Amino acid sequence: MCLPYQLLCRSFVETSLYPSNNVKNICSYGWCLICLNRWERKECKPNSLPVLQKMHVRLGDTVKVIAGNEKGKIGEIIRLFKHNSTVIVKDMNIKTKHVKSKEQGEPGQIVKVEGPIHSSNVMLYSKEKEVHSRVGHKILEDGSRVRYLIKTGEIIDNKDDWKRFTKEKKQELEKVEA
Repeated sequence: MCLPYQLLCRSFVETSLYPSNNVKNICSYGWCLICLNRWERKECKPNSLPVLQKMHVRLGDTVKVIAGNEKGKIGEIIRLFKHNSTVIVKDMNIKTKHVKSKEQGEPGQIVKVEGPIHSSNVMLYSKEKEVHSRVGHKILEDGSRVRYLIKTGEIIDNKDDWKRFTKEKKQELEKVEA
């Protein structure tokens, strides 16, 4: 005789605290229990927000795609998704999206959008030396922590570059709003 796992547990809390990782057959005293995973929860913090993954790339970095359909192409990161470790690179992984008409009588549209790429499929790229490399971290004499390319030793994080990048983004937003 087989019974569902939830009926044999004392409460729903017990099933969520001790989930079964795979199918288990437990047979004793003529009873046969089958434990199945019905759903998987994402790893969460105590306040029920998803755990954000640390990533080796940041907004505005120049990267080279090392795996997938876009392998070998170079682009700039325009958006990060830390909850699932994906990035959107400018003009890469283009998808077609069919958009319905917003007003009656207006035809629908086919829009091209950049799709996400997993962060493990991209590496930082040096425009000056034209090489891609892994990322290292070091602390400078003034106490600031910076990222650098391991192959070349080139420091990636500069306050001047970050200020320039934020100014460009603000100007783009103002153009879109106007």
